[in-house]
Amino acid sequence: MAPSTRQYDSTMTSKITKPLAWLLLAFILFVTVSPIELRPRTTETPDIDRAVAYLMAGLAFALAYPRQWKTVAVLLIFGAGAIECLQYLSPSRHARLHDAGVKAMGAALGLIVGWGFNKWRETKTGANAAT
Repeated sequence: MAPSTRQYDSTMTSKITKPLAWLLLAFILFVTVSPIELRPRTTETPDIDRAVAYLMAGLAFALAYPRQWKTVAVLLIFGAGAIECLQYLSPSRHARLHDAGVKAMGAALGLIVGWGFNKWRETKTGANAAT
């Protein structure tokens, strides 16, 4: 018997989003603790860079782990502060509460968007299964 469309969609999504989420987190970790000279140059302000990076990670983790979104939310939001504290290990970096807050808000927004998308997809596939 062939798997249902819902199972197929969920499996295909997690095959893409799980590695993407972990790669984004690894990139964030690298950029956060590496010497300032290795930080990528962008045209945006550092706050926008931080928020967008964590928004993307939050979205990817919410899509990758839809049933564990509460655990992912706690770990990613508090992890933003923990990762910020890792900057104490680099002499050219400094940890700031403001930066951790921007990162946590970006993660929360990404998680909310991902949660909403998961609910929408769940409703859509439930409606399709009923017909």
